[in-house]
Amino acid sequence: MASTYVNNLRLNELGTGDGSGTWGNTTNTNLELIGEALGFGTEAITTNADTHTTTVADGASDAGRAMYLKYTGTLDSACTITIAPNTMKRMQYIENGTSGSQNIIISQGSGANITIPPGNTKAVYLDGAGSGAAVVDAFASLSVVDLSAVDLDVDGTLEADAITINGTAIGSIYSTLANPTFTGTPLAPTAGAGVNNTQIATTAYVTTAIGNADAFPQGTSMLFQQTSAPTGWTKQTTHNDKSLRLTSGTVGTGGSVAFSTALGAGATVAGGAISGNPTNNHSVSSGNLAVGAGNLAVSISGSISDTTLSINQIPSHTHTYTKNNNVTVANIFGGSGTVRQGETNNTATGGAGGNGGHNHGHNLSGSMSGNPSLSGNPTLSGNVTAGNLAVGASTAAINVQYVDFIIANKD
Repeated sequence: MASTYVNNLRLNELGTGDGSGTWGNTTNTNLELIGEALGFGTEAITTNADTHTTTVADGASDAGRAMYLKYTGTLDSACTITIAPNTMKRMQYIENGTSGSQNIIISQGSGANITIPPGNTKAVYLDGAGSGAAVVDAFASLSVVDLSAVDLDVDGTLEADAITINGTAIGSIYSTLANPTFTGTPLAPTAGAGVNNTQIATTAYVTTAIGNADAFPQGTSMLFQQTSAPTGWTKQTTHNDKSLRLTSGTVGTGGSVAFSTALGAGATVAGGAISGNPTNNHSVSSGNLAVGAGNLAVSISGSISDTTLSINQIPSHTHTYTKNNNVTVANIFGGSGTVRQGETNNTATGGAGGNGGHNHGHNLSGSMSGNPSLSGNPTLSGNVTAGNLAVGASTAAINVQYVDFIIANKD
């Protein structure tokens, strides 16, 4: 009877009477192959191959027989690996150790296959169902009954598509690491005072930090709307009854009149003098000036004196006269001449008078009364030159409202 290799490790099963005198060698080889099946093997894939076949040899050493099988080589696309024969049933750990960042697809027949990303390892089993054989992810539905009795130590990256606890998805129970949303009253350890790192700050830490905070350097001056300075501050008493002024330069003080005097009830506006010589060199420019309704009465009384005109003040003129005989006429109306007797002539005298001016003195006086009103918007223009214009003092009831503040310095 001939030897067969139908077992899952492809060991030589001697037939009756087979291997006479050599069965010991066959047995030793089988033992070595069993050890090989429990070990580690590597198999290289042809560079950039799209398909690859791993055939476990009958009764001879073969890397594909190893329980942990690592595939190597360089790929530029995904590679489908078929493990033969398709009747072999077994469990294997398969690692994608290829370079090129490509997946490998583990297959045995026309059934299901398993994709292993680069750098990953999966535990799979081959069902050995012949042409329709399938490769199954052995840990796809791994169930651990009591995790409290199991220590799971992961060194590296642990990836899981979906994890449930007692049938509830862990994502609906616990917050994710990125942008977590907590509910209820989450607790965290409280860092010591003064710790400055990226750990979570609890309310206890914040309360302590606020209590220890010193927001203002010693000597800082601040305004407070209260009679006494707050704890840690000292009230200034140097300044009292003063106003505040904004400045872009060095701060200081000034003025001499107290705030309540200058802007209080019955504040006095002092009089003074304006240098200049106001004249009537003003004109009213375009605008409307109307005298409104009102009464304006004018009363004038007095007399104009008489004035005797001198010859020089009389307008220049002459006089005519008739002469009938020789008469010497002298100093008649200021003229002189000789006429002959018996003649009758109308003769004019010499001119007299000088057209000089004259004045009439008067002592007229009067007054105006009434309350007419003016309206309109005329403007004045002109020049004011040297002279004195007095402005009288007056009292204005300003009585401005105010709010009191104090100035305090940080201790």
